[in-house]
Amino acid sequence: MTKVLILIQGKDVAASRYRILQYIPYLEDHGVRCHVMEFPDTLKEYFSLYKVLPQYDCVFVQRKRFHFPFLSLFRKKARKIVYDLDDAVMYRNSLGKSPYSRTRERRFAGMVRVSNTVIAGNSFLKEKALAYTPDVVMIPTSIPIERYSLKDYTQKKGKVTIGWIGDHGSIHYLKRLQGVWEEIGRRYQDRVELKIICDTFFDCDNIFVRKINWSEGSEVEELKDIDIGVMPLIDDPWSWGKCGLKILQYCGVGVPVVCTPVGVNRDVVKDNLTGYWATDKDEWVEKISLLIEDSGKRKEMGIAGRKVIEEGYTKEVNEVKLFELLKA
Repeated sequence: MTKVLILIQGKDVAASRYRILQYIPYLEDHGVRCHVMEFPDTLKEYFSLYKVLPQYDCVFVQRKRFHFPFLSLFRKKARKIVYDLDDAVMYRNSLGKSPYSRTRERRFAGMVRVSNTVIAGNSFLKEKALAYTPDVVMIPTSIPIERYSLKDYTQKKGKVTIGWIGDHGSIHYLKRLQGVWEEIGRRYQDRVELKIICDTFFDCDNIFVRKINWSEGSEVEELKDIDIGVMPLIDDPWSWGKCGLKILQYCGVGVPVVCTPVGVNRDVVKDNLTGYWATDKDEWVEKISLLIEDSGKRKEMGIAGRKVIEEGYTKEVNEVKLFELLKA
């Protein structure tokens, strides 16, 4: 039996849940014994991790990077290292003055070089990792399709719901388009609403904002209540590394998407087929308006998006790839 130590940021962190935790039942059913630990924070926790490393055949590290000198100690003690990457951690995020950081690039390079295999969530991240190692495979972020059932398109609602799901670290992307939401509200008045599923919110003057505190137990039902899913981003290096979880969730329940066409967004959202691309305020207003006014188009695009997810972005498809990698 293969014994794997899994290091994560936290059990409630979306990347941890969708990149590795959801696969554990399948892995254990197929002979991979998994032990989950949160990434060390204190010196005592680093020491405890160092002592147990030799007990495992492989250490799976999700996203985080070790500081020097622990990185070299980690490499000496760990038998095999698999580094999973689903964000452009070699850059600063979109709120920084400049995306470029020598420190981040150096730490990223160090983590990749000590790893036996790197798993990249998209082609941009794969290309970045290949600069430091040839041992890179691409496994996209995936959703458990049996949990994400299609929404009921026959349900009659008083308003068209534009929806966004995410955490407080990403809500600035949505707020940057406040002018879009205000314009949509003025144009359609009480026919539309903006639904935010998060733990942080903002208000608009011209459109009602429905604020839903995120919960793992209710997130799928809340997503099925959305009529149009949105994923605005900034076209910068940080966003190029995004793996599109929001879009996977929207499409998983059959909701059409309007998004900024960067990173995985371009792969999942087929413009004019599963949703629309939008790059400026006028396009955002135009594309959202098209979907507000055409319920048939919303259903058609939503079902097409679901098919894209079923073909390559499900847990059921990618758990086999991860199992084979860890067993090898």
